[in-house]
Amino acid sequence: MDLGNTGLFKLMKGKLDWLTERQQVLAQNIANADTPKYRPNDLTAFTFDRALGQSQRLAPRLTAVGHMAGPGSARGNDVRQDKPKSNYEVAPDGNAVVMEEQMTKIADTGMTYQLVTNLYRKQVGLVRTVIGRGAS
Repeated sequence: MDLGNTGLFKLMKGKLDWLTERQQVLAQNIANADTPKYRPNDLTAFTFDRALGQSQRLAPRLTAVGHMAGPGSARGNDVRQDKPKSNYEVAPDGNAVVMEEQMTKIADTGMTYQLVTNLYRKQVGLVRTVIGRGAS
């Protein structure tokens, strides 16, 4: 059995891949902090709903009138994500990279990466305990 293909492990791997890619994008922003007219980039947020939607193969159906409607159905509400508001300034040369903002994002990405790797490690330990090999 490949644990990497189970739902929780696949979700954590997807988050780790997203965090790795985000770290690269943020590093590019910092590398271009002195480039005229450069605009910083960031990835769209990794959401549980989107990740779950990619891993689910069966679409939910409304089988009775009293049941709750799933997302995308006629009775479901569309949820939209607002664009983040930024109060940061743009340099006279048109560069919009603010080092403090980028460093904050990098620190947040690093802490989240550590959190997910710790969760991954704990889940592997639980599986080892269940199959009798002990957590190590």
